[in-house]
Amino acid sequence: MSQLSAEDEAELQSLLKQLLRSMNDRISGAPSTECAEEILLHLEETDKNFHNYEFVKYLRQYVERSLGTVVEEETKNLTRGDGQHAIGSGHDTLIHAVTQSTRDSAEYQQMMQPLKNSMIMVVESLINKFEEDQMRKEEMHREKQHSQSNSQYTDNCSDSDSSFNQSYAFIRQEQLQALAEKLDPSRPKEVRWEALQALCCANPSDVLSCESWSSLRRNLSAALTDPDLGDNVLQFFAKSFSSSPLNVTRELYTSLAKSVESSFVSQKRSFPTGSASIDINRPEISRLLKQIRLMNDFQKEVTTFWIRHPEKYMEEVIESTLYLLSFPHEHGSASPGTEKALEPIHLLALLDIKATWFIKWMHGCYSRTVVLRLLERKYKSLIVAALQQCIRYCESCECSTNETTDPQSAEQQSTGSVQRSVYTGNELEYAFFVHSLCVLGKLLIYTNGRKLFPIRVRKRKDPVSLTDLVVILINIMYQHPKPPHSDPSHTDSLSPSCLVMDVLWMLCERTECAAECLHQTPVIETLLAPVIALLNGQQAKLKSPAATLTLIADVLARIANTDRGLALFLYEKNLVVAHSERTFAAHVIVQFTLRLLEKELSSLRESDPSHTSCGAFIFVCRQIYNTCEGLQVLRPYGLHKAVAAAWKKTSSLSERVPTPVPGAPAGTSTHELQNMLLWEETLLDSLLNFAATPKGLLLLQQTGAINECVSYMFSRFTKKLQVSRCEKFGYGVMVTQVAATAPGVAALHRSGFVQALVVELWSVLECGSEDVGVVHPKPTPMDPIDGSCLKSFLSFVNLLSSSQSVWELLGRQPLANKSEYTLREMPTSIPDLIDRLIAVNSDAKIHSLFHYEQSHTFGLRLLSVLCCNLDSFLLLESQYNICSMLLKSQRENVTELDADDGELIIDNLSVERNHVLVRVGVVGGPSERKLPPRALQEGEDPYPWPMFSSYPPPDCYTLDPPQIHHDSQDSEIGTFMPLSKDLKSEESWMEICRRQYCRAMTSEPNILTGKVLADLLEKVAAHLSNSAAECFFTPAQCKAEEKSVKSAVLSSVEQLGIDTCVRYGSYLKLLAGDAVNDLTLLMQHIHIVLSRQRVKSASELITQQDGYPGHDWLASTVFLLMAGDMNRSLGFLLNLSSLLTSAFIWPARIHASVHFPVEVAESGIPPVYWCTAHYVEMLLKAEVPLVHSVFRMSGFTPSQMCLHWLTQCFWNYLDWTEICHYLSTCVVMGPDYQVYMCVSIFKHLQPDILQLTQSRELQVFLKEDPIQGFTVSDYLPFMEELERSYRHIVLTDMETISSPVQ
Repeated sequence: MSQLSAEDEAELQSLLKQLLRSMNDRISGAPSTECAEEILLHLEETDKNFHNYEFVKYLRQYVERSLGTVVEEETKNLTRGDGQHAIGSGHDTLIHAVTQSTRDSAEYQQMMQPLKNSMIMVVESLINKFEEDQMRKEEMHREKQHSQSNSQYTDNCSDSDSSFNQSYAFIRQEQLQALAEKLDPSRPKEVRWEALQALCCANPSDVLSCESWSSLRRNLSAALTDPDLGDNVLQFFAKSFSSSPLNVTRELYTSLAKSVESSFVSQKRSFPTGSASIDINRPEISRLLKQIRLMNDFQKEVTTFWIRHPEKYMEEVIESTLYLLSFPHEHGSASPGTEKALEPIHLLALLDIKATWFIKWMHGCYSRTVVLRLLERKYKSLIVAALQQCIRYCESCECSTNETTDPQSAEQQSTGSVQRSVYTGNELEYAFFVHSLCVLGKLLIYTNGRKLFPIRVRKRKDPVSLTDLVVILINIMYQHPKPPHSDPSHTDSLSPSCLVMDVLWMLCERTECAAECLHQTPVIETLLAPVIALLNGQQAKLKSPAATLTLIADVLARIANTDRGLALFLYEKNLVVAHSERTFAAHVIVQFTLRLLEKELSSLRESDPSHTSCGAFIFVCRQIYNTCEGLQVLRPYGLHKAVAAAWKKTSSLSERVPTPVPGAPAGTSTHELQNMLLWEETLLDSLLNFAATPKGLLLLQQTGAINECVSYMFSRFTKKLQVSRCEKFGYGVMVTQVAATAPGVAALHRSGFVQALVVELWSVLECGSEDVGVVHPKPTPMDPIDGSCLKSFLSFVNLLSSSQSVWELLGRQPLANKSEYTLREMPTSIPDLIDRLIAVNSDAKIHSLFHYEQSHTFGLRLLSVLCCNLDSFLLLESQYNICSMLLKSQRENVTELDADDGELIIDNLSVERNHVLVRVGVVGGPSERKLPPRALQEGEDPYPWPMFSSYPPPDCYTLDPPQIHHDSQDSEIGTFMPLSKDLKSEESWMEICRRQYCRAMTSEPNILTGKVLADLLEKVAAHLSNSAAECFFTPAQCKAEEKSVKSAVLSSVEQLGIDTCVRYGSYLKLLAGDAVNDLTLLMQHIHIVLSRQRVKSASELITQQDGYPGHDWLASTVFLLMAGDMNRSLGFLLNLSSLLTSAFIWPARIHASVHFPVEVAESGIPPVYWCTAHYVEMLLKAEVPLVHSVFRMSGFTPSQMCLHWLTQCFWNYLDWTEICHYLSTCVVMGPDYQVYMCVSIFKHLQPDILQLTQSRELQVFLKEDPIQGFTVSDYLPFMEELERSYRHIVLTDMETISSPVQ
């Protein structure tokens, strides 16, 4: 190709210039010319816009015009053969071959030569123009500098605004040597000024690496002190800071620090006092501010890169800074007799009031270690000065009768709304105080920072400890509770209260910090001193009581939100109330909250406290009562009643506020209504949080506000709002807790929560997003319950875990079983969901599902979990004939439908149905039945488990029954019982019996079965029921008349339960042939006896209307234990019914009992939930904390599993022997052993629980899997330890069962 034309060269020059301009920042930021060349050479790799540059586009077009035909011909030549280069791994080979051939061609040489020549000419032309422009620019700048040399500085210290954008030329070593000589202090000022100008235009890297740098640095430091040359030196320093490595810039920084230090030493400046002030526009102050600002900018930026350099460089920077800031204090300049001097720390506080530089230095461990080491060894005076400033400010606040204007002044200066140039002494002091507070606050959160304390300061006899410092900060907060801005969301507020609260919040969030700084008696006393004063009718020394109380409550709530802080409030008597009487912090807080709610504090009436402070203290109580141990302490105060009364009053008042009329003036009614609605919502939220624990849920139900609270929770749940600022998790645990009870699930249903869950599930399973599916089709799910619907599945498991919930949502609810379903018809209730996903027994239902197999599998999995609860299964079977429907589906799922011997087809649905049929058809513990797996196996026989289409199931699903010993002669407990008749003392008999029982359980647990155990239980029950001290309930009528017994009608659920029990007893070889009639007769007797001790309920709950909802599993267990002897079983049960133990191990006996207050009896919440499960959660937190934490994270609750296990006496979860041992342990050892038993099981399951939580299988595992490997005898010693630690709490509360809400 011929030489480029003049027009092409001009265009090429323009495009190249444009490219260089677009890369100006990257080239100018290069530390050397070699780095700049590297940037240009690798531009295509590093710049994503490389191919969009016009220069690159021009070159591409030029190459295509010159070599396009050559490339095409070479490509055809190379692919003309077998085409081995056309595709696959040879593609790269083809490209390489074409490229090589093209570069060897004559056309390539003809293109490159003229292009090179043209580029050389273009580059030379650009260099010449650059030098001319540079000389012209220097001349103009020199003239401008001369004209402004005497002008006043007015740009607010922006010394480096333009330094980062100036271009510079490269300079030789000889020139740098000459510049160093010209900068000598002995030279004329004009010569030094010109040398500085040239130096500023040079590349900083070349200057800093030259041989004469040491003399240059000395001369630059000397020039810093010259008023006419200092700005130029700062400009050079700023440019060097931005483009040079730390090993060079550290020298500049230390020079700058020494210059500032020498300036303060040589010219002692007095600190402004009284009406005096400091003007930052004065030349000497302005110069110092500019130097300190440049240092501060470097301090904040250096943390991003000093880790890449040796530690000694970083240490040099840190030490020079600390030395500068602490230097005056080491010389005693602030001694009592001398005038206070202005110090570098004062100016630094003006520029960086919140000590951002120190916060950044303390953030990384790399620098924090050095800072703390230097502070401890050499510069502790800096911390002493900061601490002294905080003490001085606190004392000045206490001495002042009126609020100072310091916070407002500092705030105004910080926000920059008005340009400030004059600062008073008070404003400087306040800026120093803020800076000191931020430094101390950052120190406190680190262990080695806290080790600097205690610190000795002037005018204090004892050194200041960590606790003393926190007390000082709290007192400062008391003096300035209100931020100067009315907007509470103003996050940058520099008011003392906001600053102190920031520090206290940081301490609360860190366990170790809180333990050392906040969880101390003096701190709690200081926080609650105003509260105690107000409780005692005294006037609190607060400038704004309502605002201060709100801040106090905020700190208390954050302390109570931690386990250690909560224990401090509940169990440590660290407060003096009156007359040297000490009490617990929790008691003071709840008493004060009640007084606020009832507006009984006369000393606060004048200040007209708003609902804010009352709501804040309720929130503190909420952090206490939403834990089991906290509720135990607060329950006697009846806080739930007070909050409910306030809510009802507010709710009625808000209804009376007139509706605003359009056009009418917006008076107080609208504002009043908003405040009332907000207060009403606060009270509802506080009531709702009682539902975080089982006993709290009973208290909430007793207030009558459960429906409104659940509706409020649903409104927040749908918006995905946080429970509170102190909660880490959402409403999952609370929803699960509420759903465990009949009134709770009824409230959920009434609020629309259940319908929302059903609709959400249906949308995930059947609907999907059509428009997204076109572009991104959903993958075919490999698992029956894939990730998209797992959340919905677990939500339904949590919702329907309790049989009470299932009865409330499904009782008396028939299935639709329509002949036709439209594709747009969505289920809206649990019966609808069962009809569409589980009871898929017609073609109409099959055809109504878009994803039949996946959706039906989902339904069968849900059914499997539901049927784990025996009472839930009995309800489903009695109402919907689940088993018949599943067996019918199995019969129809054969290879030849018309043939009698057709084989069952093994598919996903048939395997699921087989699993459910075995689960509900075979009863037994982990070593008594075998459940078929849901997964197929590899090999010739993928599913070796036999399927069946009629009951009973094949024998392979039952294992060999356990050996049950009936001979008691060889056991110690057997020989003890006949001898026991000689013991006259009732107490000694039970003590000996319990010792013998524990010894037998430990040494020979297998003996305690069969007749031995039956005799023991019968003897113990008879003995205790005859004891006036042990007889807790009114004894039941001994035996009903035979005529009335025969007329007693058992429900279909009870009949099915009887069949299940007889089937299990027959497997265990405990029952004879006529066992069905005997068990039926026993149930009829119990039915009549217990019905006489039940209240006539007017409740709308289904579980409260027709007797006990479910089967009496305790009576069935006793019947099997007594080997089918009806009379013996009835006698034992009648004796048991008078004992306290029966209230917990026998749910049917205590259901709607007359022994409770009517409100509790009609609540539908059993004591096994609000008492036993409550204490299980409490003990889990203390004894097995990992399991407790896992439950909190999973959204499931231990109380739901306890309710499940205990209601059905561990049937299907433990082997028969262990079920008998559970029953005997509770009867012999006491009802509190029921709690210890559940805690022991969770402790036993801890490894599995921790592992399965990660895969989100916890709920299904606990519901479907039996408790493998657990034996009561192994954990009896652990239970005895729990008894020694907790019986005084657990059993004492169990004994108050007759008045649980008092």
